[in-house]
Amino acid sequence: MKILVVEDEVQLLESIAEGLRLSGYIVDTAENGIEAETLCYTEEYDLVILDINLPGIDGFNVLKRVREYNKELNIILLTARSDVADRVKGLDYGANDYVVKPFYFAELEARIRNLLRRKAIQPEADIYCGSVRLDTIRRRAYVEDEELNLTNKELGILEYLLLNMGSYITQHEILEHVWGDEADSFSNTVRVHMVSLRKKIKEATGHNLIENAIGKGYIIDEDY
Repeated sequence: MKILVVEDEVQLLESIAEGLRLSGYIVDTAENGIEAETLCYTEEYDLVILDINLPGIDGFNVLKRVREYNKELNIILLTARSDVADRVKGLDYGANDYVVKPFYFAELEARIRNLLRRKAIQPEADIYCGSVRLDTIRRRAYVEDEELNLTNKELGILEYLLLNMGSYITQHEILEHVWGDEADSFSNTVRVHMVSLRKKIKEATGHNLIENAIGKGYIIDEDY
């Protein structure tokens, strides 16, 4: 999952970004509204964490402009504790949720997981596909009660496929949402990790849960 964090307090920005990266997310950062808006135009994010008080363009204007062309992007506002009017205004402008400063990182993570599951019409913390279960909180995958020994990238691929279950996902999309800036579009890294992931799932379940269709991409669906 790919997240943009927009915050002008550099220490807080770096703290949020590092915590999310340790949790397995791909994270870009911006310290002002102009940079944030540009990144939202040029990159594809699953979620944006957006501070209201930003130099250049404030968070409200970034939110309004992004909503003009992207109605689906999940956006969490960061607001000051006393600014109730700002929270109401942000929600009216199209924010999906807000977090009040100061906040616990665990709360922010929980709100992120909730929005990403909601986007995939997945209300529970665990995502199932046949006998495969992904625990989105502990970030572990299981077949029945046996944990799958997956690398972080394999887990990221599985999570992205499960959150888009039943839809074809291209190699480019996987690179964008699992590798982010580390991505090399000319390498075969997705294919290598996908081969390993499919092998591990087949050994545990007895069948191929992830299918690959030439010209369409990869798909996970228990009907396959």
